Amino acid sequence: MTMIDPILRLESVSKRFGGLCVIEELSLTVRRGVRTALIGPNGAGKTTIFNLITGMFAVDAGRILLDGADITATPSRRRIGHGIARSFQNIRLMPHLSTLENVMVGQHCRSRGLGGVLQPINLVPHNRWREAARAALADAGLIEYERSTVGSLPYGVQKHIELVRALMAQPRLLLLDEPAAGLNPAETEALQAQLEKICADAGLTLLVVEHDMHFIGALCEDVIVLDFGRKIAEGSPEDIRQNPLVQEIYLGAPAGEPMERHSAARSA
Repeated sequence: MTMIDPILRLESVSKRFGGLCVIEELSLTVRRGVRTALIGPNGAGKTTIFNLITGMFAVDAGRILLDGADITATPSRRRIGHGIARSFQNIRLMPHLSTLENVMVGQHCRSRGLGGVLQPINLVPHNRWREAARAALADAGLIEYERSTVGSLPYGVQKHIELVRALMAQPRLLLLDEPAAGLNPAETEALQAQLEKICADAGLTLLVVEHDMHFIGALCEDVIVLDFGRKIAEGSPEDIRQNPLVQEIYLGAPAGEPMERHSAARSA
């Protein structure tokens, strides 16, 4: 995999929790404008990497660079202003708010002052922030749920809303933690098409943690494989599919057998 124009670099990053080393001297690069997957068995450190990139956890060693700028010590609340947004493995919408209100919360990082506090909680009607949120819902095919309380909506719809909310921050780098988990085949296919369109239209860089290898193979151009906090392989989906070490360590498969056949064995 040729590394050209990186938007994100991790340099010898380590993270420990007590006596447990979760990430060990990990270096990786995410190419600008490329859809990249971060895969590995449960416990490999994938979500921890997301938490380090977004500043939810502090690194113990190493550096994180965004567009060449060192953001290792940048507080989490400021990293979204640098162009990083994410979704979560477990949905973190506000279930008592409407779909529109949840999406408007994603605009916080782009608003300033008292008005910025009021707009996402909908105390200022008919403003440009509200209209931008409505337009985003319409583009995503979700406008019918605009006034619906999020907690009453189906799981697949909630996952879709969370993606729209993350996009309202207008990120350059979007981190998605298991976006296809819990979706049926039709919903997964629709998600893939939506992400491809978003990346093409906005020049967005995507980093995805996902266990669905069919989804990864269809969506992503680069794949990085972790095991016990270390990078064991990287390349195109086809390169990874044929990698004997990946098949053995990540999938528990003898070399030469297809990835998809074993993907359920070590995923949850």
